[in-house]
Amino acid sequence: MERETERNAANDPAPTRREFLSSSAALVTGALLSSSGPTAAQTPTSTADAGATATETLVELAWDLIAANRILAEHEVVDGYGHVSVRSPNNPERYLISSHMAPETVTPDDLIEMDLDSRPMDTRGRSMQSERFIHGCIYKARPDVHAVVHFHAPAAVLMSVSGEPLRPIYHMAGFIGAGVPLFEIRDVAGMTNLLISNAMLGDALAKALGDKPAILLRGHGAVVVGKDLPEVTGRAVYLTINAQMQGQVLGRKIEYLSAEEARLADSQGGYPKDWELWKTKVMSGLR
Repeated sequence: MERETERNAANDPAPTRREFLSSSAALVTGALLSSSGPTAAQTPTSTADAGATATETLVELAWDLIAANRILAEHEVVDGYGHVSVRSPNNPERYLISSHMAPETVTPDDLIEMDLDSRPMDTRGRSMQSERFIHGCIYKARPDVHAVVHFHAPAAVLMSVSGEPLRPIYHMAGFIGAGVPLFEIRDVAGMTNLLISNAMLGDALAKALGDKPAILLRGHGAVVVGKDLPEVTGRAVYLTINAQMQGQVLGRKIEYLSAEEARLADSQGGYPKDWELWKTKVMSGLR
């Protein structure tokens, strides 16, 4: 908002918020495309349509990444901290993530493209997420993963220190039935501030995650992965809800979903209705 205020003060007539975000999206996607691959203007005529399609895809993905940030904030999965990323559709060896800022405030101009070693293509003076290695190392280890969320929801932190495994109570969190391991950073690096702030820790986390859909980080929160932004956003929301439910009844007899019930509940095609509803709410007036 501060950038928008400065721009409004410097121009007459003042641009609307919609105009600001649209022009910002054009700038950032132009920068991303220049490093990801040729745009329509840079390609021969015979491949111009393909270049235009790539541009449109990247623009939509940038907006979806902004939506995911805002949805997770709306559902209190993230607060001022936490981050979500998405693998680039133009280059699977790169991913997009916001600069170091509160998720709810992310705009297109705040997106940074990283390689899988979590080195930026161009920061343009913006600070980077210190735990970006979570994302790069998981993408490197898991070609099937195209979106990653890391968050510190209190319910997830509670389950990470409860001594009890996170198990599916709620059918909307059936994916938990595949298993949610626990990452103990002390086993890897001894005494730390718990942050995954380098590639060694990122690789250890990715190894502990294995082929699972999520992992708890002791005293730190959780990481959830998915095939796309709608799936990973839904999983993060419903993992948090399931953790809240389980935390409320710790120490009591709980009838968890059976392995087959969890598998069947997780085979319903992700969270398309939730995604469209949530996106409509958080992006109203922004495009």
